[in-house]
Amino acid sequence: MPARFDHPDVLAGFLRAVARTPDGVAIIDNGQPVTYTQLEQRMRGVAATLGARPGVAGVLTSRSAGTIAALLGVLAAGGAYCPIDPGYPEDRIADLTAAAECRTLIDSRSEVARNRGRPGGLPAGEGPIAAGPEDPAYILFTSGSTGRPRPVVTPRRAIAAAVASLRAVMGAGPGDRVLQFASLSWDTCFEEILTTVTGGAALVFDDDAYSGSFPRFLKLIDRYQVSVLDLPTAFWHEFVSWLTEEGAALPASLRTMVIGGEAARPARVEDWRSLAGAERVRLVNTYGCTETTLVTHAIDLHGPRAEPRAGSAVPLGRALPHVTERIGADGELLVGGPSVALGYHGMPEATAERFITLGSERFFRTGDRVRRDPDGVVFHQGRLDDDIKVRGVRVSPGEVEAQLCRHPEVAAAAVVGAPVGDHTALVAYVTSRGPADPAELASAILRQLRTQSPRHLVPARVTVVPGLVHTASGKVDRRRTHETYATDRARRR
Repeated sequence: MPARFDHPDVLAGFLRAVARTPDGVAIIDNGQPVTYTQLEQRMRGVAATLGARPGVAGVLTSRSAGTIAALLGVLAAGGAYCPIDPGYPEDRIADLTAAAECRTLIDSRSEVARNRGRPGGLPAGEGPIAAGPEDPAYILFTSGSTGRPRPVVTPRRAIAAAVASLRAVMGAGPGDRVLQFASLSWDTCFEEILTTVTGGAALVFDDDAYSGSFPRFLKLIDRYQVSVLDLPTAFWHEFVSWLTEEGAALPASLRTMVIGGEAARPARVEDWRSLAGAERVRLVNTYGCTETTLVTHAIDLHGPRAEPRAGSAVPLGRALPHVTERIGADGELLVGGPSVALGYHGMPEATAERFITLGSERFFRTGDRVRRDPDGVVFHQGRLDDDIKVRGVRVSPGEVEAQLCRHPEVAAAAVVGAPVGDHTALVAYVTSRGPADPAELASAILRQLRTQSPRHLVPARVTVVPGLVHTASGKVDRRRTHETYATDRARRR
């Protein structure tokens, strides 16, 4: 049974923002303003090139206004948007476009669509194509245990419901400026983009945000008077550590800091609270899965809306208004409601495994074990599977192991997540098919991975070992393998 749908479509939300503030700034693209009217015109140009109902349109993304025009243009044409990082290896791009069955490719820099054997051309003045709540809005990929990325199909009612709740959480409206920081291949970017352009705020692109320099990052926040930041928790950890060491104050323009992607460390939360200006800035922790669309849980950890809480544990948050929440007998968080995705495109067995029906409602099995306080606040208690969060991206060890085993000299592999400073990194252990110099083989494996896999699937370290540890049933025991060889490595130092 389809989930209930009582939220306005995001494209309608954008067009209302255009009507309210036609000359307002929608995007600042490395210092160049783009008004809401101009963005609408560019959206209509992309839609006209695509033609009506173009199916899945792959977009080679760039950190520019062109990506936003392409996203809105695909939706206006009645299609499904599929972002593709042009920096990915060619084989990866081919795999993703094939798995999503992209019928069109759009270069976001030129906003030109290359149709693959289908007629195109909406009349330039024609309005957006009417789309139903169950029509796909976009396809994003998550890591799969079989080695294949899983294409998650998100319908328009799901993104509409999530954005409606998030606009209330982030509160971005006319006069606000929101930094675009998240990877354009992951759904966190829609938190920044769609809450901004449906709320009448301005989205800021600037290359200094991705330079790796915290002084430059701080200066750009001040230069553009950014009021809302949405950062991966791992990056926020490092940012807070730097601010603390420098004795720097939070920028005067900043009023909301949203974090999410992995567990926030209590020590960093305490450091944040001690920063000058922190008392006036909302620090909002969020939780969600790609399969449940953006954010399903949120809570203010500090600032003017925070609730006093005992203990040092950092909560995931409370379920947002559009979310139906259940906790299974094993403590697994189950998420239902209108933001649940349609499933994994072309993967019925994987869909049946993770998307279940209870009564008359569909739920997604998150794999996260949680506990819930009497006041409804949820706390994370670990994973029920081996998935790893790496800088906010959920990674299945099986996918990385499959990539490792493509090397002709690798016989078997085990991948785990290990703490490195304030974030989690992938660590791999491999066995060789024959005699090999361990250091040379490890280097060769990493060189191959960097040419064939996206960065989030490349381990920080590869160690060649004589054998992996197995369970009594013969399966590789990732945890004990890591404990065995990490201890040996520590002893040798």
